[in-house]
Amino acid sequence: MASITVDGKTFEAPDGKRLILALIDEGIDMLHRCGGNARCTTCRVTFSEGEPESYHPREQAKLESNGAMGQYRLSCHIPCEGHMAVEAPNRFSTSGLSDPGPRPDDEIPA
Repeated sequence: MASITVDGKTFEAPDGKRLILALIDEGIDMLHRCGGNARCTTCRVTFSEGEPESYHPREQAKLESNGAMGQYRLSCHIPCEGHMAVEAPNRFSTSGLSDPGPRPDDEIPA
């Protein structure tokens, strides 16, 4: 099991679960406007601990294309593993949008 800390709260999630889904399922009101396809960056997070060293190719391509590589990560393309402490700045409750986006699939798209 992975250990995730956000907003001072720590919870467990199965290893390999998409980080965005772990956050949503824990009640964190994350935005995920593109449905977990690494197209919109609304699910972005920063890490204070446990940032994965590798990038999924789709995450890397998106971050490189918008000049954000090294600034944040996309929670929709990160599997839970070990201990992760994250900051999640984009919240549905403060977005003014009508919904957070479609729920991402369980698996990260290839």
